[in-house]
Amino acid sequence: MTTQLEQSTGTFASISEVAAITGLTQDTLRWYEREGMIPAIARGSDRRRRYSERDVRLIELLVKLRTTGMPTSDMQRFAVLLAGGAETHERRLSLLLDHRERILAHRARLDDALAALDTKVDHYRALIAGPDKFPARQDRSRQRRGEA
Repeated sequence: MTTQLEQSTGTFASISEVAAITGLTQDTLRWYEREGMIPAIARGSDRRRRYSERDVRLIELLVKLRTTGMPTSDMQRFAVLLAGGAETHERRLSLLLDHRERILAHRARLDDALAALDTKVDHYRALIAGPDKFPARQDRSRQRRGEA
């Protein structure tokens, strides 16, 4: 069975094409293969890698997982489970849901840090604008110094 990529181009994608599509370097693509994060890539009679559309979709997913901070060990585990077929659906789902929880926890920490940053930005904007722009601040400052 040929894929859409294979049908549209009449061939598989080369490593340089996949690098351009995914934003990964050719060395990273080779490393992903060596580390078992993607299955062994088919090679042509010229011994060059020939990526199928399915290979490219998997690599794009792995890029997204890596962007979310998934450890490469989990990416490898996912690839092994993927090769296991339908009987590994539950384990794949579990792996992805666990990672999703880590992402949500990380996002909550980032939201908290962003709120602290925004508070500091507002503080410095107020200082730069001067006390005339923020009379309530000026009144609080006088109260703290005992001038009010």
